[in-house]
This record gives sequence, structure tokens and C-alpha cells, in this order.
Amino acid sequence: MSEPHPILTATDAGLTGCTQCGRVWPRGTARCGRCGATLHAVDTASLQKVWAWWAAGLIFYIPANLFPMLRTATLTGSQQNTILGGAVELARHGNWGVAGIIFLASILIPIGKFLAIAFLALAVGTERRAGGHRHLALFEVVEFIGRWSMIDVFVVAILSALVQLGFVASIHPGPAAAAFALSVAFTMLSAQNFDPRLIWRGPVVTKDR
Repeated sequence: MSEPHPILTATDAGLTGCTQCGRVWPRGTARCGRCGATLHAVDTASLQKVWAWWAAGLIFYIPANLFPMLRTATLTGSQQNTILGGAVELARHGNWGVAGIIFLASILIPIGKFLAIAFLALAVGTERRAGGHRHLALFEVVEFIGRWSMIDVFVVAILSALVQLGFVASIHPGPAAAAFALSVAFTMLSAQNFDPRLIWRGPVVTKDR
């Protein structure tokens, strides 16, 4: 037979972990003696900030996909493309690599971040759970790939700066560019406000007897 058995955590032992270098100190210590960072106890109320920034990012992600990301004007006319429409247009002209990168960075990665952050926030919202190592690995992936979500905005900015040929051809960012940039910024703030120490708060293991 086996039954859930809680592991003694740093909080239960009267310790506070540094979020910068990982060193633990007695509860009440103001600053980390190793890196100088300000110490603060684990607080489940910080999840409110995570959800607030997450919701803000999701709100701006909707118009970022509905409105044009790029406006192109040439002698033959003008064209407007959304994020997905731009990727499809590039693929239609044979630029499969660029189309794949834009689709990955602007569609799959943002949606994956929303799902991952929501999963982590829900997972640590309960005192009893297992799988802390998997949760931590997922959090590290979210932090690593977050910066690459801006690649579509960078492409629009570069094209807008380089392709300005007067009445012959010009490229301008659409309203979706600002919405997408804000969505990425808000999801990054959501991930940064997530305290990874919550992952280890009160895990459950099984002990044979």
C-alpha cells in the first residue's frame, strides 16, 4: 500500500529561497548574501498578477490576428495581409522557410505560451500535486521562447524602413502590429510574475509501507 506523503518544503522549514541565484536564507532575511537580490516569501496571491497580464495579452492577441499586420502599396494597387494571410502569401510564392518561421513564431508559439502559462497557474493553484520537475521544465521553455514571439514585429519594422520607394512601392505596418507587440509584452510580463517556487510548494509523493 502507498499513501500521499508531503515533503518538507523550504517554507515549512522557515527558509526563504532567492529567486535570482537559488540560495536559501532564514525567513526574515531582507537581502540575499550571495547576489544581493531582495528576498520575498512565496505568495499565492502573485498568481493574480499572472492571470491579469495573461488576460491582457489574450485580449490584444485577438485583434492582432483579425486586423492587417502589413499594408503594401505598389503601382498596381494595394494589399493588406493579416499574420496568417502573410504566411500563406509567402508560401504561395515559394518562400516556405520564411512562411514557416512566421507561422511558428506568430501563431504556434504565442498560442503555446497562453496554454502553458494557464496550465502552470492552474497547476500551482492547489496545495497537493505532483510532477514539479515537469512543471519547472515547462516554465523554463516558456521563458526561453518568449522573446522569439516578436519576430513578426521585427520583420514588419525592417520592411517598413527599407521599402519606401515613393509612389513605386511602400510598406507600412498595420494596426495588428501594435496589438501583437502589446500581446507579446503582456504575456512576457505574465511569465515574469510567475514565481517558480510555487511549483515546489507542497508536492505529493508516494511512500511504500
